[in-house]
Amino acid sequence: MKIRLAAAVALAAVATPAFAQDEETGPITVSGSAALVSDYRFRGVSMSDKEMAVQAGATISHESGLYVGTWGSNLAGWGTFLGSNMELDIYGGYKFPVGDASVDVGLTWYMYPGGLDKTDFAEPYIKLSAPVGPASVLVGAAYAPKQEALGQWYNSGASAVSGVYDNPGAKADNLYLWTDVSAAIPDTALTLKAHLGYTNGGNEGLGPQGTSVSPTGEYIDWMLGADYALGPVTLGVSYVDTDLSAADFNYLTPNFSSTKDGSSIAGSRVVVSATVAF
Repeated sequence: MKIRLAAAVALAAVATPAFAQDEETGPITVSGSAALVSDYRFRGVSMSDKEMAVQAGATISHESGLYVGTWGSNLAGWGTFLGSNMELDIYGGYKFPVGDASVDVGLTWYMYPGGLDKTDFAEPYIKLSAPVGPASVLVGAAYAPKQEALGQWYNSGASAVSGVYDNPGAKADNLYLWTDVSAAIPDTALTLKAHLGYTNGGNEGLGPQGTSVSPTGEYIDWMLGADYALGPVTLGVSYVDTDLSAADFNYLTPNFSSTKDGSSIAGSRVVVSATVAF
């Protein structure tokens, strides 16, 4: 999870390390990828201050269906947590077939090295994927139980600027539901893709570091795009957007704005990427 392809190919913002090439060693499979993206969007919101990001991940899988892995990206702006400006995810789970479909159950631990411990959080997830005609469809749910990282510590962006907590120690939960659809164009290296996500969390303000995985408590993000396979490299382009309004933006300002021009970091944007499998 990052249950999101958003990372590697801007499945907008939402992202799991993907497009990796497997290396088989008996019952163990090692896969990985490295990507350069024009904007790191997580569930529609920029975590790199609308600038480029370098990302990489690796997964070790067993033939039984068990797997563990890690994924990382540089951060800026909204995604910074007073540390090394880096996100490091550790995840693990179990994937198994059910007829023509597959079920994936696991947990992701989101960490921000060198930052505040109370900004790290855990999020269990479940995904169901299956072919539907010529397309591949994935539906997923990720539920993070009540944790400080998701709590409403500040009531507004203005409160966050003051540095004085309105609700110190607050905890909240968060639910994320999403659907990904992809379809390869026959006799080409082109794949079309789409994403729709829904966030519903108890945090209707800002978390302990003035940010939040659910900035307004409830919103929708979506993406339309395409990938083109060029040998070991996959080139991607996506149009990413959310339904966060101008009023939502004003409520969260200045934390929810670009440090360069003050624009919203959740507005519509075209994101391009290049991913190398290894």
